[in-house]
Amino acid sequence: MTTVIKAPGEAAAGRSGGSAGPQERRGRGSEGAVLNVFSHGFLALWALLIVLPLVWLALGSFKTDAQIGGSALSWPSNWNFDAFGRAWDKGIGDYFANTLIVMAFSVPLTMLLGSMAAYVLARYPFPGNRFLYYFFVGGAMFPVFLALVPLFFMVKRFDMLNTYQGLILVYVAYSMPFTVFFMHSFFRTLPTAVHEAAVIDGASDTRIFFQVMLPMAKPGLISVGIFNTLGQWNQYILPTVLMQPQTGSDPERYLLTQGLIQLQQQQGYATDLPVLFAGVTIAMIPMLVVYLSFQRQIQSGLTSATLK
Repeated sequence: MTTVIKAPGEAAAGRSGGSAGPQERRGRGSEGAVLNVFSHGFLALWALLIVLPLVWLALGSFKTDAQIGGSALSWPSNWNFDAFGRAWDKGIGDYFANTLIVMAFSVPLTMLLGSMAAYVLARYPFPGNRFLYYFFVGGAMFPVFLALVPLFFMVKRFDMLNTYQGLILVYVAYSMPFTVFFMHSFFRTLPTAVHEAAVIDGASDTRIFFQVMLPMAKPGLISVGIFNTLGQWNQYILPTVLMQPQTGSDPERYLLTQGLIQLQQQQGYATDLPVLFAGVTIAMIPMLVVYLSFQRQIQSGLTSATLK
C-alpha cells in the first residue's frame, strides 16, 4: 500500500476548492433570510399604501358627513346605498355611459392599428423601418401637455370638439406609441418558422397576420390592452380640453373624470361627501374588476417575451 503525503499548502488548497463549509452555508442562509424579510416587509407596506385609501373610499360611501369627519377608518353605523343612488341621479350614470361609448371604440382601434404597425416594423425590413420605429417610441416621451394648444385647434378645425369621434381619434393617437413599442418587442420573439410555413402554403400577408401571428400574440395583446384601458379610463386632461360645450345648445358629453369634478362643484357650500365618495367608488370598481380578472394574463404577457 502506497501512502501519499501532501504538503500543507496542497491540503489547504484542496479544502478551499471543495464545497462550502457549514459556517459559510449558514452565512448565506442568514443573508437570504434577511433579504426575504426586507422584501416581504416592503411589499406589505406597499400593499397597505394601496389598499387603505381604497377601503377609506368604499367605507366613506356608506357614512354620513359627521362620520367621515370623525374617524377615517371606522365602520359605518348604517349600511345603505343611498349615496350611490344620489350620485347616479346627479349625473354619474351619464358620465359613465359617455366613458363607455368612447372606450368601446378607442381601445379596439388602438389595439388593431398599434398591432398592425408593430407587426410590420418587427417582421418586414424596408428602408426607413428604424426611423419609423423610433418615431413611434419618441412619441411616448413627448408630454401631452406640450401639445394641448395645437391639438385643440387641430380638432376644432375638423369640427370635432365635444364629439365622441374627436376624442376617440385623439385617444388612439395618444396610446399608439406605447402599443407599438410593446407589441414590436413581442412580435420579434415569435417563431419565424411558423411565418415561413404560412408563406409556403400560399397565405397572403393579411391572412398571416390575422390568422397566424395575431393569435400567437394573444398574451401581449391582453397585457397592452389592459394598460391602454386603465390609461384611457383615468385620462383627465384630454377630455377637459376637448369635451367642453362650445355653444349654449351644445350638449354636455363629460366623461367620468370630468363628471367627478362637476359633482364636487355642484355641491357648493352644502357638502355631501358620501355622494362624492360613492362617485369615486363607482369609477374605481370597473378597473379593479378588469385588472383582477386578467391579472394572470397580464403577468404571462409581460414575461412570455423574455422566456421565449
